[in-house]
Amino acid sequence: MSDFLTLGFLQRALMAGLLVSLLCGVLSVFVILRRMAFIGVGISHSAFGGVALGFLLGVDPLWTGILFSVAVALLIEWSLAHGRVEEDTAIGIFFAASMALGLVFLHLSRVYNVDVFGFLFGNLLAIGPRQVTEIFLVTLVVLAVVWIFFKELVFLSFDEEMAWVSGVPVRLLRCLFLVMMALVIIVAIYLVGIILVSALLVIPGAIAQNLSRRIRAMIGVSAGVAAGSMVGGLGASYSLDYPPGATIVLLLSVIYLATSLLQHRRRLTRKA
Repeated sequence: MSDFLTLGFLQRALMAGLLVSLLCGVLSVFVILRRMAFIGVGISHSAFGGVALGFLLGVDPLWTGILFSVAVALLIEWSLAHGRVEEDTAIGIFFAASMALGLVFLHLSRVYNVDVFGFLFGNLLAIGPRQVTEIFLVTLVVLAVVWIFFKELVFLSFDEEMAWVSGVPVRLLRCLFLVMMALVIIVAIYLVGIILVSALLVIPGAIAQNLSRRIRAMIGVSAGVAAGSMVGGLGASYSLDYPPGATIVLLLSVIYLATSLLQHRRRLTRKA
């Protein structure tokens, strides 16, 4: 682990991983409380269409991925507000359509190389200075929005109907939250890839929910667990020559199972 202090690519991986872990840890609590895990899966997989479009057009896949994911997120919200379909149905439709478009774009671009593989499964150790800057800017924007609208987001997470009655701009906040999810998912793709990125938006919040019931404490636990798992997973992957993204997600999963067993044991103790 001392190599983090001397090797440039590991320093960049560590910095990017900590920023992404902080973002995912904070948003994960709201995703869990609002039961939006499947939306995260839909948006993350829709990013594949945007990334493939970037390869087709010859531009940075990050930006086309952001535009595509934000568009899909807003289309999901629009279909829920104006359509007659259920949320999971709308997500499933856009999920499938985005993946299909991605395959068509890749076919047209004739690009089947390591770059596509990296976006699908993550390539944390290949992150350059430009990607670190992009992740840092997204981190500033998303955390600023969460800080400004923190009370409204908490209100919306616990009682959306009461938020409507109280005059909170629910639809605007829903769209804003979906846009933030899309931004975080795109930068988190560098860490674990499109296939696993939804795990970073679900598992830390689930762990925090096992350990605390206070919203601020949950956010602290979630961000801390996400950051700790990133550092531990990155170190383990470097030492064992395992894929970094998969190692991080597996470590988070083990922690979730451990906290779930602890929670179950506490319940049995209380009943006894």
